[in-house]
Amino acid sequence: MKIISWNINGLRSAYKKDFLKSFKKINADIVCLQELRAEEEQLPKELINIEGYYSYFNPAIKKGYSGTAVYTKEKPLSVEKEIGFKRFDEEGRMIKLEYKDFTLINFYMPNGGRQKQTMDFKLKFYNYLFKYLKKDNKKLILTGDFNIAHREIDLARPKPNKNNTGFTPEEREKIDELISLGFTDSFRFFHEDEKAYTFWSNFARSRERDVGWRIDYFFVSKALFSKCKKSFILKETMGSDHCPIGIEI
Repeated sequence: MKIISWNINGLRSAYKKDFLKSFKKINADIVCLQELRAEEEQLPKELINIEGYYSYFNPAIKKGYSGTAVYTKEKPLSVEKEIGFKRFDEEGRMIKLEYKDFTLINFYMPNGGRQKQTMDFKLKFYNYLFKYLKKDNKKLILTGDFNIAHREIDLARPKPNKNNTGFTPEEREKIDELISLGFTDSFRFFHEDEKAYTFWSNFARSRERDVGWRIDYFFVSKALFSKCKKSFILKETMGSDHCPIGIEI
């Protein structure tokens, strides 16, 4: 089974950049999207009803902002779109799908921004998530845009960014804590020393020069990780300032 995650940075915009062509070429069993920036009724019908897939959308209350979606060939046993953290839920940042052999949660984590209250929201949600996961993290896959580069190898310029949003010590500690709960960063497990990124700023030809950040992840719980055979980054797939990432289980 191939599972893909992709921060699409506006699904309507990506649609105009051959999103469906890329989607069909990837040919995944499950595709998780983040940052839809659209409500379901604003999308072309061929994005809502992709042949061979069930689709689930969770838009933000605020129009043109945030949101998540999942396309899946196998119909899940259940689908949840709220985790119990009010602002997070209102921004459509999660879809949880339960299958027979595992549970998948698609996340679009808060960015953190430059304002203290925005960063507080991000860190408080991570703390809430850890309590949520302690209740049950068996056979669980967490994926999406986590908006944190974990280690120096995970961004092209770690020293100039050591106090910048996405790489502060406080944020990096949240990834440490997530891993301590029994989750494995799948890409780093299979590619221990590889410098590879999933996001590039739109400024100064960052993608062309490969000045990027690895902030999109698949975290797999200990009980399931033995089934994980491959983890990869599809750097050449265009259409967003992020590229797709994937695992095979």
